[in-house]
Amino acid sequence: MILVFKHFFYKNYVGLSLWPFIILKNDALKEDTVLINHEKIHLKQQQELLILPFYVFYITEWLLRSLFYLNSYKAYQNISFEREAYHNERNLNYPSERTTFAFIKYL
Repeated sequence: MILVFKHFFYKNYVGLSLWPFIILKNDALKEDTVLINHEKIHLKQQQELLILPFYVFYITEWLLRSLFYLNSYKAYQNISFEREAYHNERNLNYPSERTTFAFIKYL
């Protein structure tokens, strides 16, 4: 299910997946198939990790990478979940073809 909340996002962020929703910054983004696919990949990741552990792992990885890079945006870009989603977002079949725990190879 896709929801739109204009005032929910920080700076340049335009989309977010919070199981079972994809939340977008504006209605026009519903037509962005690459963005929607990116967020669908995150929904698959969340589902396979039983939702709550996904968020714990995501935040932990971001914190550790923030310490390593001393740059929160670079840390975000290098989170394994994000690396998998960015690498595969243009393959619109990826969410259905994706193997379980595929994010591990992006650690």
